[in-house]
Amino acid sequence: MPRTSSRRSKIQDQLSEASAEPTLGASEAVVQTAQKSSKAGSTGKRKLGATNSHSDDAETSKKRKSKENLNNKEHAGSFAERTVVSSLGKGMFIGAHVSAAGGVQNAVTNAIQIGANSFALFLKSQRKWDNPPLSDEARDLFISNCKTHGYSAAQHSLPHGSYLVNLAQADEGKATQAYNSFVDDLKRCEELGIMLYNFHPGSTGGDARPAAIKRIAMQLNRSHKATKSVVTVLENMAGAGNVIGSTWEDLRDIIALVEDRDRVGVCIDTCHAFAAGHDLRTPEAFKDTIEAFEQIVGLKYLKAFHLNDSKAPFGSNRDLHANIGTGFLGLRAFHSIMNHASFRNMPMVLETPIDSKGPDGKPIENKKIWADEIKLLESLIGMDADTDEFRAKDKELQAAGASERRRIQEQVDKKAAKANKKGSRSRDKKKAKGDESDRD
Repeated sequence: MPRTSSRRSKIQDQLSEASAEPTLGASEAVVQTAQKSSKAGSTGKRKLGATNSHSDDAETSKKRKSKENLNNKEHAGSFAERTVVSSLGKGMFIGAHVSAAGGVQNAVTNAIQIGANSFALFLKSQRKWDNPPLSDEARDLFISNCKTHGYSAAQHSLPHGSYLVNLAQADEGKATQAYNSFVDDLKRCEELGIMLYNFHPGSTGGDARPAAIKRIAMQLNRSHKATKSVVTVLENMAGAGNVIGSTWEDLRDIIALVEDRDRVGVCIDTCHAFAAGHDLRTPEAFKDTIEAFEQIVGLKYLKAFHLNDSKAPFGSNRDLHANIGTGFLGLRAFHSIMNHASFRNMPMVLETPIDSKGPDGKPIENKKIWADEIKLLESLIGMDADTDEFRAKDKELQAAGASERRRIQEQVDKKAAKANKKGSRSRDKKKAKGDESDRD
């Protein structure tokens, strides 16, 4: 899920300050390629940064003005050119979870601003149950914007489900409420031509895990029958408490109970995976983790990625997203992902923090951070990780995130020490009772 902390982060400030320079040497080349392709026009490659053109008569009509008010202007500020995916050597569609404030159509222009080739969005408010229906104007503008700017809504748009929805809910009334919100989103996807819908599996609520997993699958089966085509994409989780989805086995068990398995998939969140104990840091660890996923779940079900580094250490079960390369995962993990052939042609969405310090010292959203991270990830494609250039960038990013990693590590260590102390006291009490029984 997207994380935008209000903390004044030195990491984001450093990324922002570095934006005048290419993130890595290769990023300059891909930007130049994108700019040349944009100018080429009729070369057959995707046009980048194209805008809608309307006749004078249409612009003066009330209907057109209404649509223009709904539709964000692209010239409002572009932070990076979109890279022509075919120029990357591998078909990696990298983007971010952008805002759809003012209407879903605005997600497209917000994606263009950061040079994204894929994007995630909320189809309605994720913080409340009651939402107005999708308007015809917003629907038509979304479809038009995707077509005009060369986005495949079906393949490279990945809406995120509401945080309120728990498909494992045991209470009948709450389960109905969750289902209605869930299936409403699926129907919105179908109106917009979107084929993938990402959601959090849910929580057991303290119930037995197999029973909760069965309820999730039943709700998916029901929603599939109520809709026609959308693939429901399970997101792996960090593993705290009663949350379902931190193990590959959880995901496997849900999928096994789904009747139409062509309509179910998985999105791997790299931060969640790492926090749950799935290591990706080295080529060897990455290989083992992906092979385990293939054996337990199946790569055919992998539909998307959420690309996030982790502020929290390995196996901590803490869902704390960090900027790429600055966390405990490190840049090498993302190099492995960017160069894995099986991950081509799927949406890869950043959910990294983008808060930066404004002129008045207060935190503000800095979308340039996402633009830089997209170029950074694109530059890793085909790059030799065993070079001074890569090692220097890795070292630079690790240094930028060192203080935050240290802060979270101290929290984790403190919590572990407290738990160990509590466990030790409990063991001592049991031992004392046992000694008393022996004396009796």
